[in-house]
Amino acid sequence: MTDRPTYQGRPLVRPGEEVFDQGLGFDLGTLMGRRQILRAFGAGVASLGLAACTSESTPAATATTAAATNAEEMPAETAGPYPGDGSNGPDVLEQSGIVRSDIRSSFGGGSGTAEGVPMTLELTIKDLAGGGAAFAGVAVYVWHCDRAGLYSMYSEGVTGENYLRGVQVADAAGKVTFTSIFPACYTGRWPHVHFEVYPDEAAVTDSTKAIATSQVAIPKEHCDTVYAEKGYESSVTNLARLTLATDNVFGDDSAVKQLATVTGDVSGGYTVALTVGVDTTTTPAADGGPPGGGRGGPGGPGGAPPSGPPPA
Repeated sequence: MTDRPTYQGRPLVRPGEEVFDQGLGFDLGTLMGRRQILRAFGAGVASLGLAACTSESTPAATATTAAATNAEEMPAETAGPYPGDGSNGPDVLEQSGIVRSDIRSSFGGGSGTAEGVPMTLELTIKDLAGGGAAFAGVAVYVWHCDRAGLYSMYSEGVTGENYLRGVQVADAAGKVTFTSIFPACYTGRWPHVHFEVYPDEAAVTDSTKAIATSQVAIPKEHCDTVYAEKGYESSVTNLARLTLATDNVFGDDSAVKQLATVTGDVSGGYTVALTVGVDTTTTPAADGGPPGGGRGGPGGPGGAPPSGPPPA
């Protein structure tokens, strides 16, 4: 009798066919023979299966967990000497009209408009005390200098203006969006945007109720491109003297948590985006100092409201 070909010590049912064409009975025998291998990987397979089921059955819970894992608390920074929130001189937050998305023009008694390369600022606020969920309903106040490095309400020549200041209330996704212009780089400070987060719109009239105060850093490559445009000439020299590591606010960690993601171009404008983690269960670190002093003012330490523009 001629011996049949074998596979793993078992005679093939159909010697002229491939191993996978030997029939159901043969296949089951092969699978049973692999039981030891399956035991070795069983725990891992079961975990993967459970993860897949959880992902499919509870997408909202998975999204919340991912958000909590990815969001980190934003470092606390000084509001600087030009906050315009009543903590150091003038208070724009008491004025009707401050809640707005387009902050390029002054409102109320002001009539000026800040010129420059268009910029859309998008901040997404995460509630770390709530597991990293979207912090819907919080009010966000933003402000920054114009293309000449001047701050409305403070700098000589624009004390009667309040442009490049505004408040938005976060939507269901925790997002606020402002239409503005790309800020300058003035002496001693990396290009940045200030912001304060308040529990709700009603709280913005009292600066002591802010639950987070920090700054957005703008990447160098985009600054270099913008500063080649008309009106930003002084920024070229000022930026050349700085790095994120030597900036008196971002220098402690080179703005690792505050460096924005930027897309766009000069002709169509830029979108500057940052996710901001806010933890209401912690006391913000006072590394920025008080609004009227500490780090963050033009040219170094802050102080009394300036009598003129930031140092050139």
